[in-house]
Amino acid sequence: MPDLQFQATINGRKISRSAKPHQRLLDFIRDDLNLTGNKEGCGAGECGTCSVFVDGTLMKSCLLPVAKAQGTTIETVEALAKTGELSVLQKAFHKTGASQCGYCIPGMVMAATAALRTNPFADREEIKERLGGNICRCTGYQKIFDAVELARDVQNGTLPASALMEDEAESGDFIGKNVRRIDTPSKVSGRLKYAADMTMPGMLHVQVLRSPYAHARIVSIDTSAAEAIEGVAGIITSADVPGEDGFGVFVNDQPVMAQDKVRYVGEAVAAVAAEDLLIAKRALSSINVIYAPLPSVFDPEEALCPGAPVLHDYAPDNVTKHIPIRVGDTEKGFAESDLVIEETYSTQPIEHAYLEPEAGLTYVDHDGVVTIVSPDQNITHHRHMLARIIAKPISKVRFIMSPVGGGFGGKEDMIYQGMLALLAMKTQRPVRLVFTREDSIISTAKRHPSRTVLRMGLMRDGRIRALRMKMICDGGAYGLSTEGVMRKAAILAAGPYVIPNVRVDTFGIYTNNTPSGAFRSFGALQTAFATESHLDICAERLGLDPFQIRRINAMRDGALTHTKAKLGSVSLMRALDALEKASGWETGAPTSRGEIRGDLDRPDIRPPCALGARFAAAEKREAAE
Repeated sequence: MPDLQFQATINGRKISRSAKPHQRLLDFIRDDLNLTGNKEGCGAGECGTCSVFVDGTLMKSCLLPVAKAQGTTIETVEALAKTGELSVLQKAFHKTGASQCGYCIPGMVMAATAALRTNPFADREEIKERLGGNICRCTGYQKIFDAVELARDVQNGTLPASALMEDEAESGDFIGKNVRRIDTPSKVSGRLKYAADMTMPGMLHVQVLRSPYAHARIVSIDTSAAEAIEGVAGIITSADVPGEDGFGVFVNDQPVMAQDKVRYVGEAVAAVAAEDLLIAKRALSSINVIYAPLPSVFDPEEALCPGAPVLHDYAPDNVTKHIPIRVGDTEKGFAESDLVIEETYSTQPIEHAYLEPEAGLTYVDHDGVVTIVSPDQNITHHRHMLARIIAKPISKVRFIMSPVGGGFGGKEDMIYQGMLALLAMKTQRPVRLVFTREDSIISTAKRHPSRTVLRMGLMRDGRIRALRMKMICDGGAYGLSTEGVMRKAAILAAGPYVIPNVRVDTFGIYTNNTPSGAFRSFGALQTAFATESHLDICAERLGLDPFQIRRINAMRDGALTHTKAKLGSVSLMRALDALEKASGWETGAPTSRGEIRGDLDRPDIRPPCALGARFAAAEKREAAE
C-alpha cells in the first residue's frame, strides 16, 4: 500500500509527514517524531503506558491506526512539562514518591491529568476509577492516588503551592522523612530513555525466529531465501557462535540459540537484522527449518520417572539440582509426636509481567568493543559469559545497564543479549531488539511452580517435634537460577520456628516447559506458603489460636537455624504482637468462632475481594438503609 500524508497538530505544532498505512499512532509518534515518553507495554490497550490526548480525549495510542488520527490535535506527555517546568501533577508525583521503575508513569500522569481535567474536585474513589485503565507493577498505587489528590488540592487552592516542595531534613536525618527521588523528574516527564527508546544512526531492527515445538531435533536450517531479501543485513544461527555456546547462572546449559534441538516452545532458533521491522518479519517467514519432533515431558514428577525424555545429557535423571538438609532424627520425632499431619501444597508458574518488555541496543564501537545496552539485573555476570560466547577478552565487552522498567528478578538472565552481540559483530552496524508482550511471555523465565509434600509432627501443646518436606520444582528447559532457588527454599523450609528434627529435600527438575528463574522472594515464597498453611491446619486440629501456635515455636534471640546459622536478634515475636494488635484479632482456635467473626468489617479493615470506588457507594447505601 502507498504511504499516506499524515497531518496533525502534535504538542502545539502542525506537522505534515509521510506515514506508513500499517502504523499505529504509537509507532508514528515514537519512531517518526522521536517522542518516546509514551511507552508500549502490552500493545493491546490493557496497560495504559501509551496514553495520549487526541482532540482532548485520553486514548491508548497502541489501538489507534495513524490514519484515524488524521487532522486531529494530539498531546503527549512531553507537552505537560513545557520548557522543562513540571506541571503541578508531575510535581505531586515527585513529592509523594509515586514513581518507582517509572515505565508506567508517563501514561499514569496522562490518565491523572485527564481525571482532573474532567473533574477538578474528584475524590479518591473517583480518581481510582478514572485511573483504572492504567497498570502499575511496582507501587501498589497508593502513592499515585496520593499524588493526584495532592495536585487536585494545590490546583483548587485548598493547599498552597509550597505543599509540593520537599520536606526539610534536619541535621542530615533522612529516616522517616519524605525525601524525593532524584530520578523522578525524568520519569514523570517522559524524558528518561529505556532501551526500546534508544536509537543510533544506521540502526538495524532485529526479529527472532522461535520454535513451535516443545521438544524436537533440528534437522536443518536454510536461511538462503531470507538472506536474499532486499534490506536484510544479517542472519545468525547457532553456527555463528565463535566461542563457547553455553551460558547460565549456575550451569552453562543454555545455548545462545538452539543448537541440535529445541527444548521449549518459544526457544530462539535464528535471528534476523534488517533495515526495518517489516523486512525482518518477512525474512523470518522465509527461513526454512525442518524439525523432527521428540517426546516431551511437562510434569516434573513424570520427568523423574524411568524412561522419561532426557533434556540434557549431563543430567540423565532430569535433576537440575537437589538440596538435602538433615537435622536430628525425623522418624523418631514423628514417633514421639501426639499428632502427625501430612498435606500437599502446590504453587503455579507466574509471569513477572513487568511493564517494560525486554529490549536491547548493541553496537561495536571504534575500538572494537562490543557494547550491549539493555535492562540487565546482572550485568557483571553477563559480561563474563558473553566474552566466552563471542571469544573476546573481557576488555572488549561492555554492558551498559539501561533503566529497568520493572524486573522483579526476571531480567537477571541473559536471554537475548548474545544474539544482539553476534548480529552487531556480523553486520558491523548497531542493532536493536524490542520484545512484544507475546515474545516476553513465551520465551522468558517464570516463577518456579512447585509441589510440596509436608509432614509435621506436634505435641498436644503445639510444640513441633519433626518436619519432613519434599519440594519438587519445575525448572523448565534450562537451569537459569534453579540451583539458587532450590538452595533458598531448603534454607527457609522450616520457617522461623524451632524444630529439633528436620528433613528437607528440594529438587529442581528439567522439563520441556518455559524455563523458570528468579522472581521476588524466590524459593522462600514456595516453602513459606506450605509451612504457614500447614501451621494453620495444625492449629485447627489442636484447637489452638494460629498466633499461639506460632509463638510456641518461634525462634528467639540467639536461636540456631536448621542450617546451623546463629541468629543474634529475632524480631518474630514483635512482628506477631504488632500484627495481632493492628488486625484486631479475635483470639481463639479457627473452629471456635462459628459462622461470624468479630474481627471483620471494622472501619480500618478492607473488605476482601472488593474494588476501589465501590467502597464509598456501599457505605452510602448502608447509611441510607
